[in-house]
Amino acid sequence: MNYEKQLRAAILELLRQRGPGKSICPSDAARAVAGEQFRPLMDQAREVAAQLTDEGVLEVTRRGEVIHPHETQGAIRLRLREAPAGDPQALARETTLRGAR
Repeated sequence: MNYEKQLRAAILELLRQRGPGKSICPSDAARAVAGEQFRPLMDQAREVAAQLTDEGVLEVTRRGEVIHPHETQGAIRLRLREAPAGDPQALARETTLRGAR
């Protein structure tokens, strides 16, 4: 089953809740969608993170360095990219609206 929309919404909502400059693990979004049965969704969560990175919404980090999620197999963190106008939540709101269409 494809959980792309749910994972996208979960990533953006969790980051919005955490606030500017804070990050989440892709497993946080997978858990939000599937509870304790989150492990099968991990590859999909990372792929959604890659899509959001390509759209300019997210930054993916490993050990504090910004990377593209396809560059590593290990642990990564996701954070909102800061909006040019200085409103980091603007990207999450805009992307949530785009994803809801």
